[in-house]
Amino acid sequence: MEPLELFLSFLNKFIPLQTDEFYSKIVPFIEVRTIKKKEVVTRIGEAENYINFIGTGLLRKYFVKDGGEIITQISREGQIIHSQESFYSRSPSEYCIDAIETSTLLSISYDKLETIFSSGAAMERLGRLIVTYMMVLNERWQMSLLKLSPRERFLDFVQKNSELMQRVPQKYLASLLNIQPETFSRFKHLLKTPPAHPTRGVASQDFSQGNAF
Repeated sequence: MEPLELFLSFLNKFIPLQTDEFYSKIVPFIEVRTIKKKEVVTRIGEAENYINFIGTGLLRKYFVKDGGEIITQISREGQIIHSQESFYSRSPSEYCIDAIETSTLLSISYDKLETIFSSGAAMERLGRLIVTYMMVLNERWQMSLLKLSPRERFLDFVQKNSELMQRVPQKYLASLLNIQPETFSRFKHLLKTPPAHPTRGVASQDFSQGNAF
């Protein structure tokens, strides 16, 4: 699916949006950006000026602590990524965003997004629903990090994001899931071991030695 078609499909999850309405009220404000692999999209200390819908590719968001990178988000085609607090508060970003793969972004600047939202009640409602959706996703993710064990986090991620296991460097996934790299490697190796009870699938494996902390 082409990036604009993918974006329209994404927006239609929130409100019914006619194609002509999309092309007249939203598309003129979109900046299409091609981001090369490892190229930085958002820098720490700079205000985030764009909300980015990923048309193609893969990006990550992270902050730096004690000299190390702590990844908080990895997003692919059909998803949004930006430094959310910085974007809406116009404050310096605590996060860096860069490309894991060469990517195509459909980006809308803060000022242009405000123009879209002020164009009518439907656009204002669309904006509110998207912001709420992203807040809910973030809260669910934070809760999973608190409630699930390293083993459970790993299994849940593999079940929902099996494609990313092939596309994302292992050290990035380990950081995202807050699992020590050696533990993540052991979990990944055990996935390749035939389960003792095939009908139970991967969940029947013994991950009892996993320790993320």
